[in-house]
Amino acid sequence: MERVADLVLEGGGVKGIALVGAIEVLEERGYTFKRVAGTSDGAIVGALVAAGIPAGKLVEIMSAVDYPAFRDGRWFTRYTAGKAISILAGNGIYRGDYLRTWLQSHLDEYGVKTFADLPYADAERPPAPERAFRLVVTASDISNGRLRYFPADYGEFGFDRSGQSVVDAVRTSMSLPFFYRPVRLGSPSAQRAWLVDGGMLSNFPIGVFDVPSGTVPRWPTLGIKLSALPDASQGRGYPVTGPLSMGRAMLKTMTGFYDRMHIDSSDTRARTIFVDTGTIRTTDFGLTREDREFLYRRGRAAAENFLDGTPTRQAWDFDSYIAAHRM
Repeated sequence: MERVADLVLEGGGVKGIALVGAIEVLEERGYTFKRVAGTSDGAIVGALVAAGIPAGKLVEIMSAVDYPAFRDGRWFTRYTAGKAISILAGNGIYRGDYLRTWLQSHLDEYGVKTFADLPYADAERPPAPERAFRLVVTASDISNGRLRYFPADYGEFGFDRSGQSVVDAVRTSMSLPFFYRPVRLGSPSAQRAWLVDGGMLSNFPIGVFDVPSGTVPRWPTLGIKLSALPDASQGRGYPVTGPLSMGRAMLKTMTGFYDRMHIDSSDTRARTIFVDTGTIRTTDFGLTREDREFLYRRGRAAAENFLDGTPTRQAWDFDSYIAAHRM
């Protein structure tokens, strides 16, 4: 039986294969996705899903990712002093150019370059023009202290929304502070801003597709969150021996917090697939084959438990969700 849903994907750095494992199970159960939203690595996977790439192909793509290549800094960034120089000179160690090339190579196979290639239409409830796209990517605007939703917010910077590059939006969303250089956006006739990883403000924008209060949704928004249990061991700590290690520890604490945190809202918990990714961290670029298989299997198991239920959780049922949270 075919089912439709909107999909929201949490950012998780190198852990995108866990998202794909869960998506594969949803597709096996008949789900197709109207719209997709994501942050950071969730934006990478979200772009591939929005382009229409089937789950089996997604597994192949994400299993073969050369994560060390994403660390595309100058040769001297292999050393601590070189990293410090890159941060001082460019506000980040890595350029993020490899991500653009890699992601575009996969989107090209499905004819996707700009948001115009990802249109969203709804005859019964026509979306506003700025929301007429199948993909939403978030980024943190540190110049104005607010979360940005692209392509909708491109209009505030003087740009045509539909003409903007999908991979550029994803690159903006994955601008992990200090790791990747931030993105400066703006035109001479509009405001300008520095943008970094959307996870700074909201790593899991689960409400982005919600209908107005008092309106019953015709299909669910399902979330996939890379969240370990609060009392699960998180592995080694972050030793602080000086300014650089302190900055690194603060950054890892910030990004890791979102990965571990459970959501308090019963509405959100009811429609979210929680994937316990163990002790694997957002910036563990040296993932082994065993690590990837572990993440993939955890994603599949989490989706199966969500759909079928467990001794402590009811199986997912959209009608029950509506009665409990939307009536």
